[in-house]
Amino acid sequence: MNAPAIPASTLIILRERASGPPEILMVERGSAMAFAAGAMVFPGGRIDPGDVAMATGLGLGSDGAARIAAIRETLEEVGLAIGITPKPAPGMIRAVRRQLHAGAAFDRLLAAEGLTLAPDRLTAFARWLPDHPGMRIFDTLFFLAQAPADADVEVDGTENVRLLWITAADALAAADAGEMTIIYPTRRNLERLAQFGSYADACAHAATVPIRTITPFVETRGGVPHLCIPADAGYPVTGEPIDHVRRQ
Repeated sequence: MNAPAIPASTLIILRERASGPPEILMVERGSAMAFAAGAMVFPGGRIDPGDVAMATGLGLGSDGAARIAAIRETLEEVGLAIGITPKPAPGMIRAVRRQLHAGAAFDRLLAAEGLTLAPDRLTAFARWLPDHPGMRIFDTLFFLAQAPADADVEVDGTENVRLLWITAADALAAADAGEMTIIYPTRRNLERLAQFGSYADACAHAATVPIRTITPFVETRGGVPHLCIPADAGYPVTGEPIDHVRRQ
């Protein structure tokens, strides 16, 4: 039997350009990581007990802890303070980030700097819960957020080894050319994001698709086993030959 799924949260950060579709911030997981080693993913990670306690204390809804985790993990991994108010100065961001890496409690750091959370700045986008026997399973909520105009990012250099801004279409093309590795949920989400010409378009679409738990399943299509997702979850591509899939 699989161990219980690990609650997790991911933030898809979009940066508008003068022309063309927005770019998305992606990070490359270190080759020694237990999950998605060497793959390009969106910033995020586990929901910690401290995130749950903060959400309870703030009276947030059922996805409150996931929103807080997405904000915290983004600050830790790439140095962006999204969903934090007032907007902290660069020096404050670096200081809080260093202390988070050292194990300090997120709520105490925010209070010490006079900062509060604005979790409503994140737009709920998707929830994925794979079912892969014998593999580590994450129950992950995906959110959208807009990058500040002056976004200054820096990879953490521990869990992740590099980062880049790239359009969804270009990321898919790079993966198809063997220039980057992406796992199944990331590919499906990039395909979905590639439909939109702006952050506002992506959010408008998200508002029309109720969040449902997506658990991929195997189905034979044209005589070939495919790993599939439901057809009504907002994704333009709902299956991929299973021998092409990297699950994690």
